[in-house]
Amino acid sequence: MTRPPAPNEWPLAAHLARAHLGRRRTQNVLTILGIAVGVMALIAALSLTNGFTGALIDATLRASPHLSLTSYTPARPDSGLEGALRADSRVQAFTPFLADKGLLTRPASAGRPAGVDFTTLFGVPAAGADVLQLAPEERHALATLRPGEVLLGSALARNVGAFTGDEVRLLNSTQRRTALKVRGLFTTGNYLIDSAYAFTSLGTLQQLQGTANITGYQLRLRDPAQAVAAGRELSGGRAYSALPWQNIYGTLLQQLDLQKKVIGFVVFLIVVVAAFGIANVLTLAVFEKTQEIAILRAIGGTRGLITRTFLLEGLALGLGGLLLGNLLGLGISAYFTVRPFQLPGDLYFITALPVEVRWTDLLAVNVLGLLTTLLAALIPARRAANIEPARILR
Repeated sequence: MTRPPAPNEWPLAAHLARAHLGRRRTQNVLTILGIAVGVMALIAALSLTNGFTGALIDATLRASPHLSLTSYTPARPDSGLEGALRADSRVQAFTPFLADKGLLTRPASAGRPAGVDFTTLFGVPAAGADVLQLAPEERHALATLRPGEVLLGSALARNVGAFTGDEVRLLNSTQRRTALKVRGLFTTGNYLIDSAYAFTSLGTLQQLQGTANITGYQLRLRDPAQAVAAGRELSGGRAYSALPWQNIYGTLLQQLDLQKKVIGFVVFLIVVVAAFGIANVLTLAVFEKTQEIAILRAIGGTRGLITRTFLLEGLALGLGGLLLGNLLGLGISAYFTVRPFQLPGDLYFITALPVEVRWTDLLAVNVLGLLTTLLAALIPARRAANIEPARILR
């Protein structure tokens, strides 16, 4: 004799869960609001962190190429490599460059003491302005540099005490000296770049070094994320080493990633605390309805039915909190997009904190939030399923 198929208990469990939720509306609303506030804070925090990270990377890449191809030994321009760069659809612009390090000084003058600082000097042709993303007036100054002129980072200029039109002296790595006229300043917002970099014309630096060679090529890509792959392919089979921007600023990227993880974890604890409010609500419900559960078990209700009922209650509360939290979090992100959070310009490299909402963050927040609420609901659900009807009804 075959056993009849087990009845589908989900409809009955859903009906019981709906009936239970309808009797404790105030508690349920407070629980949903608690979860919503936690989800809202998490989405807003991650979006602001993404915006800050993006702004910092953007500022860093304004005066840095996405990819540098450096010759193993300084050599003349490579027509073969230049042809490959022109044919590569990933390359937006490229320029040959010559790099050097030196000591930059400004002699003392009336009312001003002498200034001195170390610098990394890049010699680039007019095409170098297309590789960098400086402000329009700064790009124009770089593209029109005349022999003997230099473009200084703003922080470097402050350290040396040099202004536009001043004359500074350079002692390069080969112990050669020259005088350069300050054509102007550039500002990226990244102090490490603004305090160390300077640009001059390629011919000026070649004349100083007494060579017609170049160090290599600097590239701007249409997608900066492709720098590693593009560098590996373009340098393959050639006497060049690839240096993508991710390698140069790897420590910075790791710090930003760690910062996002720490902020996300700390704020996620709010969601965890709020989610376990579901456990409190359902635990109280189990105590209040112990006799009803016992009667239901006595007339044939299974442990699975009881477990499903309380899990559905927790799921309904969790989904309600997640939905409201998503709406509030996206609303706050939209508000800060229209009216950015202002920052003191003398302390940070940006004056407003941008917002960047990523769908991957939203997906992670909702999946983790849902799993947390289900785990919180599982505790009272198992407690309710383990009630012995004979002991309660005795």
